[in-house]
Amino acid sequence: MNKTDHGGLLSGSTLKWLAILLMLIDHVGASLLEVFVLNGYSNSPLAGLTGNVDFWWKVDRVLRYIGRSAFPIFCFLLVEGAVHTRDIRRYAGRMIAFAFVSELPFDLALRNHFPWWAHQNVFFTLALGLSAILVFQRSAGREWRGLAALGAAAILAEVCKTDYGATGVLVITLMYLLRENRAAALAVSYVLLAVGGSIELYALPGFLALLLYNGKRGRQPKRFFYWFYPVHLLALWGIGNFVLPYVIEKI
Repeated sequence: MNKTDHGGLLSGSTLKWLAILLMLIDHVGASLLEVFVLNGYSNSPLAGLTGNVDFWWKVDRVLRYIGRSAFPIFCFLLVEGAVHTRDIRRYAGRMIAFAFVSELPFDLALRNHFPWWAHQNVFFTLALGLSAILVFQRSAGREWRGLAALGAAAILAEVCKTDYGATGVLVITLMYLLRENRAAALAVSYVLLAVGGSIELYALPGFLALLLYNGKRGRQPKRFFYWFYPVHLLALWGIGNFVLPYVIEKI
């Protein structure tokens, strides 16, 4: 995003680390608390072991509110990658590959069951948004093709029930189309997310952080950010199934 790109404090690498931390906080609530402690799914080793339920639901809400800021940061950085990559098709292919790699860990961490067809991981949403951007990039003078691709991607996101669904795809694409004016892109994206779900109002800190982006990539470990997603989900599932029961038993 071109305007005000070099006056900020945060590099792309810093924003990615921030998004990962926020996502981890969110998933501690969505996985460890909601799946393995609070909801007491029949196949959870912690079913029925929860003490103060109201307290832990409040903790969960705080974690989920904090985590709302992760998605807009990931969307913004995806758009930056789409603009600056030398091969957007390869970039999109990598996103699709990690979407499939991440689906088993996603289902296990957020449902303790596989397969879970009711919800697909966010990599699918990112890949669909990136695919729409690819078509826009290659449709100069024929914007209807980009709009058709956007519509198809949004519908597919809803049909496949990807994380954030059509709203997520629209946010990604709007950030790309409005990239020349970062403030406008972020404002429109925030409103769109909030309309899609009131909990997304808590994503505001993430959007404000993006105003501090300085346009620099920063030092980034190769592929770490891709692999962190499925690995941390598997880790949460393992903790929920094997570590938490042991800890609670000892308590």
